[in-house]
Amino acid sequence: MRSGFQIGDITAAIGLLTRLPVRVDPETARARGADIAWAFPVVGALVGAGAGVVALLLAGLGHGPMVQATGILITQVFATGALHEDGLADTADGFWGGWTAERRLEIMKDSHIGTYGVLALVFSVLLRWGLLTLLCTAGPVFWTLIAIGALSRSPMVAIMAWMPQARRSGLSVSVGQPENQSVWGALALAGGIGLILLGWSILSIAVVLALVAVGLATLAKTKISGQTGDLLGATQQVAEITLLLMLTTQL
Repeated sequence: MRSGFQIGDITAAIGLLTRLPVRVDPETARARGADIAWAFPVVGALVGAGAGVVALLLAGLGHGPMVQATGILITQVFATGALHEDGLADTADGFWGGWTAERRLEIMKDSHIGTYGVLALVFSVLLRWGLLTLLCTAGPVFWTLIAIGALSRSPMVAIMAWMPQARRSGLSVSVGQPENQSVWGALALAGGIGLILLGWSILSIAVVLALVAVGLATLAKTKISGQTGDLLGATQQVAEITLLLMLTTQL
């Protein structure tokens, strides 16, 4: 493992976590995944900023909160290639569609989506759309979306580093496990963005996100004895919904 953070890590992280047109080889980005994990919150902030711009444009054209929320979701999905949504669906199918760890992992690897995956996606999209509509009703959401994007990707790094890998092959294995400096770098970066944009409410948010991450990690340990790339995607989605729930209760 390499020591220190590099600006090029951000470009590589964008190539790994999004479909944005950056000049980076996907295989190279995947191979460097452990080293660039500290930059995941930066990628989330960029995705949030793009969604925030779309919301501002729609508001400027006279569209209401529901249309703005729809535009935000579409932007997020296109920017990431539905990477995290795919992880959520596969995790739901695997965790509740199999009786053994081996069978669950087999289901998660299958490209077909099952009933649990469909339901997880429907519930996730409905929750996010409804909560984003509430946020848009309260006022401009540009800065809030940047904070949500950054914060929702920080638990992924912790789970990557501190949980064993459930498979001997796959995305999570090819990416590797970050060193502690990458974890703390990601957490500090996300926390700093959250503090600047959300104020001291970041303290309660950090506690809740930590509890959510521990809960997901415990569930994964029980179900598949470790973490996978799909679990990381599911973690981002659950963290995002948690953030939206917390922020809307403060309105």
